[in-house]
Amino acid sequence: MYLCYHILMNRKVPFVEGEYYHVYNRGVDKRVIFQDVVDYKRLILLLKILNTTQNIIVRDLFKNKTYEEIISEKIADPIVAIGAYCLMPNHFHILITPLVEKGVEKYMQKIQTAYTMYFNNKNERSGALLQGTFKSQHLDTDEYLKYIYSYIHLNPAKLKDKDWKEKGPRDFQSLKEFVLSYKYSSIGEYLKDDFVIINNTPFPTYMEDYKSKEEYFKMMVDDWLRYQNTEV
Repeated sequence: MYLCYHILMNRKVPFVEGEYYHVYNRGVDKRVIFQDVVDYKRLILLLKILNTTQNIIVRDLFKNKTYEEIISEKIADPIVAIGAYCLMPNHFHILITPLVEKGVEKYMQKIQTAYTMYFNNKNERSGALLQGTFKSQHLDTDEYLKYIYSYIHLNPAKLKDKDWKEKGPRDFQSLKEFVLSYKYSSIGEYLKDDFVIINNTPFPTYMEDYKSKEEYFKMMVDDWLRYQNTEV
């Protein structure tokens, strides 16, 4: 894997409006941070409702509204745009670009703090849940950005077939259907052209020409393989 020239960003370097970033984090000691459907849905909800300059008190939202009602509401004054995301049992990935100064920093702090508070309260625990603030990579080339779209959306494949990258898929059709139907990534929003968390306006329109599930999946695998086989 030839990723050596894409190093983790120095946390003192600001995120720049108009630039694209891959941000991610995992549980301390690689612990599971999403234990059930409720946990996954909670972070997806936070991705939506905390993307604003407004002060949101999450617990107050549930007093007289359901999850479905909250997630469907339009959020004003967003601070970032999300181009892709994927939640895995012990980590998460987000493709992001800031819309305001320090948008990424503010957004990730709100997301991680709110989810940690929720998880700790639910499980009667205390202390850190995630490994520090978060990690990030600046997507400084078009090729790298296309690869990250594929990398994020293909992440669930290893839940189905952990050696698929090294040895090839045991069952290509089954793996494809698993990835394209994974509930906790943004691939469903693209396939349905129904954007809830995603705001694809600030991002390149790589996916517009692919209107079938087969084309989506082939594009992702091809872009992933092409990048992996590029020496830099």
